[in-house]
Amino acid sequence: MNRIIKVARMQLINKATFIGIPLLILASAFLVTLAIWWLVRRNGGDGVLYGGGAQAPMWYFLALGIQALTMTFPFSLGMSISRRSFYLGTVGLFSACALVLSVFYYLMGLVETATGGWGVDGRFFALQWIADNNWFVQIMFYFVLMILLFMMGFFSATIYLRWKTMGVLVLVVGLALILLAAATVITLSGNWVPIGRWMASLTAGSVTLLGTVLALALGSGSYATLRKAMA
Repeated sequence: MNRIIKVARMQLINKATFIGIPLLILASAFLVTLAIWWLVRRNGGDGVLYGGGAQAPMWYFLALGIQALTMTFPFSLGMSISRRSFYLGTVGLFSACALVLSVFYYLMGLVETATGGWGVDGRFFALQWIADNNWFVQIMFYFVLMILLFMMGFFSATIYLRWKTMGVLVLVVGLALILLAAATVITLSGNWVPIGRWMASLTAGSVTLLGTVLALALGSGSYATLRKAMA
């Protein structure tokens, strides 16, 4: 446990990476969206206004997943930290950061609702599809999405460390072929309409469950690959 905590502290040497930059991205996206909403209202626009800028910091977690491994893993091995401790410390830290940011999203959604969408009937945090659920589902939805994006970046980085550029190339081409094969089967069987209906019926809770399964699969793959990766 002591080494796991040390790994988390090592990752936090540059605190702006985990706290400052995500908040800066979120604040910038929010202010730009609010300015656009104000212009729309000033020019006579009506109806509820929606903005998707709240997802901007979440995609930053994808880059953090890559950076957390490529920038600190070789140094941790030099400090005689085991791969297991590095993995648990890094994933644990990012899970804590994702949870804090998820709670922040939920609280800002409450403020947004209480202020009538920031006075312009806008929806930035409290998107109806998500906000219609209870507090637990809302927080877990944001949390799982951030962890999933982080694990996607982390997994791709472990592939690179283990098999270098050729490994990443094989992964990308393999995914493309799988998607092409799936699209071909769906097209030939005429199942695009049922699949479209199924996707339209998904709720925030069901998406959270699916995201959890995928994140666990990527996490398991990352750990298995990291155990044999070289710095």
